Amino acid sequence: MTQARPEHHSVRSWKPSTLTRTWNRLSSFLHSGSTPFVYSPLYRVDLGATPLDVQRAERILTFLLAGGLLSPKSLRRPEVASLWDLRLAHGRRYLEELRRPESLEEIVGTAVWPDLHRQALLAQRAAVGGTLLATLEALANRSIVVNLGGGFHHAGHLQGRGFCIFNDVAVAVGRARREGFSGPVLVVDLDLHDGNGTREIFAQDESVFTFSIHNQGWDDAPATASLSIELEGEVDDQTYLAAIREHLPRLIDQVEPGIVFFLAGTDPAIDDRIGNWRISAAGMLERDRYVIAETQHRRGPLPLVMLLAGGYGNEAWRYSARTFGWLLTGRRRIEPPTTTAITLARLRHLTRELRYHDRDQHEQDDNWGLTEADILGGFGPEARRSLFLGHYSHHAVELTLEWTGILDRLRQMGIAHPTLELDLDNPSGHTARLFTDSQRRETLMELRLRLDRRSIPGMALLSLEWLLLQNPRATFTNAHPPLPGQQHPGLGLVPDIMSLLILMCDQLQLDGIRFVPSQYHLAVKARRFLSFLEARDESWFRAVQDAVANLPLAQATRLVAEGELVDHNTGEAVEWRPMPMVLPISDHLHELVEGDDYQHLAAKSAGVFKVSSGL
Repeated sequence: MTQARPEHHSVRSWKPSTLTRTWNRLSSFLHSGSTPFVYSPLYRVDLGATPLDVQRAERILTFLLAGGLLSPKSLRRPEVASLWDLRLAHGRRYLEELRRPESLEEIVGTAVWPDLHRQALLAQRAAVGGTLLATLEALANRSIVVNLGGGFHHAGHLQGRGFCIFNDVAVAVGRARREGFSGPVLVVDLDLHDGNGTREIFAQDESVFTFSIHNQGWDDAPATASLSIELEGEVDDQTYLAAIREHLPRLIDQVEPGIVFFLAGTDPAIDDRIGNWRISAAGMLERDRYVIAETQHRRGPLPLVMLLAGGYGNEAWRYSARTFGWLLTGRRRIEPPTTTAITLARLRHLTRELRYHDRDQHEQDDNWGLTEADILGGFGPEARRSLFLGHYSHHAVELTLEWTGILDRLRQMGIAHPTLELDLDNPSGHTARLFTDSQRRETLMELRLRLDRRSIPGMALLSLEWLLLQNPRATFTNAHPPLPGQQHPGLGLVPDIMSLLILMCDQLQLDGIRFVPSQYHLAVKARRFLSFLEARDESWFRAVQDAVANLPLAQATRLVAEGELVDHNTGEAVEWRPMPMVLPISDHLHELVEGDDYQHLAAKSAGVFKVSSGL
């Protein structure tokens, strides 16, 4: 069966117009612009064993703030939850055990080194502090408060599970009780996975009702006030929304809650990296709108705390962004930009901050000993020959990697001292390498680029000649076996590196990025960001993709590389051939690969390919 085509987005630089921002601010003011959002940079930690997007909250905030949907005055920064707070939900012996890095290995499913141990505990304690702050403010003002984190529903009284170390909802309920709140509590858990930890902690507490709709139960232990609904198979919008509408109104009437916690996980979405449900973007938005409407109108406005909970892959943030856009303005659907575009918007902001920071530090005679030429590049032909792509000094590249969080991500993986090296002598392009340490014993990244003014007449491109991203300290698993040519698992930094390349194109006023994949799997990976330059190549690739759609990527690559794919009509072997791909930045290149003529030609059949019958 032919698979649905992946959705392709252009990556034009995203910047809302002044009119759009003004209208959004007006809509926000007239609707519910006072909705507080809680966030701390401490939330961000890369556990490595999960495709959780560590930039998820930051991307949501960039969208809301840059679009004029959220005022900075509505942002709240929480304190890190104290051990006194954590004891309200967790046993003393469990908290003492967490002092050892090994104690987290079963929770996160991977080896935990001391630095990651410290950062993981700090990140989740900060998120628990965020739920605490959101809860107390929601109760004080009988309002909706959003925590851009939290929802750690697998953590029980004496153990953590499923990447959840502390149960923030349970801690928040305990703290609210200490502060004098005595009303009933309703936990609406619509994360894809079972809210087993929350249910276990409150199993004997009739005042806290836990309601979870999930794909599979994690335990069957009884609870006094609980409803667990397991929906099997590839659940669609109709089934999912019907289950929510059937039970939620009745539970609100039955419990008469004094506060509601809504775990608005996005992992039920159709494109979630680890989910198995097929809920559309429209279905996810309708789910959130329905829950919010029921809690605010059925029995008068109830204090409501919204938590991000689960959501995996780089697109997860967009589902939450749509909901918050509606919540802040009342407009049915405000479509967020692409993930790459929002990342570029954030990088531009960081670049401006870097320049302002350097200017301020220069005025204070404390600029790390760097001159303006060190930061922004030298001057004149001689100086440019010693710069990466004729523009960036070693310091500029290193600072960009630092300020954009890439080096921090590596440190969270246990690589304490990543070291940068620039090679400007290779005739095929300038190369940037990252090593695990100053002795350069293990390579993390090798990126080779060159400026290309010949491939497309009248255009200047950034040619990606080579990109290696690997973690030599990680191991392959059965779920993620090596692809052809891979010696070590990847770093998960491809979206971050691509965003930096887009930023370079923007700064150097280039038309786009060019890449020629040497193998099928490289084209599949690159197609998340790039399109084939020629429409006939796009058509040919689609035919190949259809033929191997049901095969693992490594096996499909081998079949294509070894000529084991044949043309159904001629019987001739189908061989992989170099086909240039581009990521357009300029309007001219956008039109070239996204215009009507291109789409018409790309839709034409390139033939029907099939796997050789001898296999």
